[in-house]
Amino acid sequence: MRSRRGLFKLWIGVALIAAGVGCSGKRTSDETPAAASPEMGTKVNQYSTYRLATDLSVLADKERQMLPLLIDAAREMDALFWEQAYGNRDSLLAALGDPAMRRFAEINYGPWDRLDDNAPFVPGVGPKPPGATFYPRDMTREEFEAAAAADETLRDQYTVVRRDAAGKLVAVPYHQVYASRLARAADLLRQAAALAEDAGLRRYLELRADALLTSDYRPSDMAWMDMKSNTIDIVIGPIENYEDALFNYKTAFEAYVLVKDQEWSQRLARYAQFLPALQRGLPVPEAYKKETPGSDADLNAYDAIYYAGDCNAGSKTIAINLPNDEQVQLAKGTRRLQLKNAMRAKFDAILLPIAGVLVAEDQRQHVTFDAFFANTMFHEVAHGLGIKNTIDGRDTVRRALREQFSALEEGKADVLGLYMVTELHRQGEVPNAKIEDFYVTFMAGIFRSVRFGASSAHGRANMTRFNFFQEMGAFTRDEASGTYRCDFAKMNEAVAALSSKILMLEGDGNYEAAAEFTNRMGVVSPALQKDLDRLGSAGIPVDIVFEQGKEVLGL
Repeated sequence: MRSRRGLFKLWIGVALIAAGVGCSGKRTSDETPAAASPEMGTKVNQYSTYRLATDLSVLADKERQMLPLLIDAAREMDALFWEQAYGNRDSLLAALGDPAMRRFAEINYGPWDRLDDNAPFVPGVGPKPPGATFYPRDMTREEFEAAAAADETLRDQYTVVRRDAAGKLVAVPYHQVYASRLARAADLLRQAAALAEDAGLRRYLELRADALLTSDYRPSDMAWMDMKSNTIDIVIGPIENYEDALFNYKTAFEAYVLVKDQEWSQRLARYAQFLPALQRGLPVPEAYKKETPGSDADLNAYDAIYYAGDCNAGSKTIAINLPNDEQVQLAKGTRRLQLKNAMRAKFDAILLPIAGVLVAEDQRQHVTFDAFFANTMFHEVAHGLGIKNTIDGRDTVRRALREQFSALEEGKADVLGLYMVTELHRQGEVPNAKIEDFYVTFMAGIFRSVRFGASSAHGRANMTRFNFFQEMGAFTRDEASGTYRCDFAKMNEAVAALSSKILMLEGDGNYEAAAEFTNRMGVVSPALQKDLDRLGSAGIPVDIVFEQGKEVLGL
């Protein structure tokens, strides 16, 4: 338990601020808080620092000139995510007298530890609101559902919900709520577009700038899918729904600035063509695979040079599968971006050391970077499998499952990624690799991911998969050594069974059944927690944090 000696003044200052989270955001105390406990330094050290850079010599002069503009636009997304996730960033940080606690708040974009089930680490703050700042703090779920039945815009992913003068719930578009920062970001994107020599990139940047000011993102999503020859890229805007843990409706601001690795991208390009056949082979009745994945999907490898906002909070994203718009997906598919340098950082600093502690000694040889890269890639590709609309045609899967959707969808991508690599390996389409490498690396990857806790969508997905596979005997634990191994003969059976379970839950759009399944399976058992605690005792980092920016890149 955290000692509260010497924290009384901090508790007073931060508790007063916390009472106004999502409202004025103004400080209510000018008193300098006392120093925090030494525990905070340990928490910060859970993250291994990685310098985010790449070889910029592959870029043309105008591309190099674009990068500072794109990074500055990304920084606007960073500030906007702070507003969404917590409230007033400066008020919180100014109230924290201990440098380690302040740094940990920066890493987590607020006073809640994202890798510890969002436990508050600033005394007096209280639990993280499940609706972040997207909804009024005094709103109930029942009140929202009743209001949304009469006003569908309340569910719109690009609106915040507020109360009008009469106390009625109303939807306010993002481009109005966050107008000034979005205007600055849009202007920066237009300046970058003026420098773009690639026609596809120029059109995307122009349309994305328009989208920030109108909350109409579909045209820019379509343009992003049409880009093929660009070397630099930026993913920017309100994108993922994870921060809205109340309903999973509202999207959070984030940005990635990227440089394409042309050599690795050429290796990956061929896999998108297999999606239609893999969809037809899914182990479910025809109704659950009746949609055809878009044929314009592609795969590329990038080095990331800047993360901002949602993707930079707590655990760092190492692969991207976008757009999320179901209509764009059905028309054009998705783009899968593998962030190679961030992926390598996690493999070297975290996954290999974990394997040395928790994977059976005779199977550690099967934990390889190529398998880690491929498993991550096929996870993203697998988001394109299954169906986007419920089989009764009444709604999208995302809306039918509400806050259960993210965990179930991540679980689907996890297990179908393994299904894909198994099928492609059987067909000889994954040369120079052993199937055992993919399976053991897959298991080791779960240990890495479940250290994030089970509160996030990815955490619940990982625990659901781990518990399901263990129940089916695909993962077994040796009591004497405290290590785990894959039973290769049972892996295929477990993959097929879990694939069928998740695909049918999604296709049915059965909210109650999805909630029961993820709540029952998506938990960390006491036995596994003891094993995970050994990783902390061994000093293995939980995740990475970036040293990044224009100065790092020499811009």
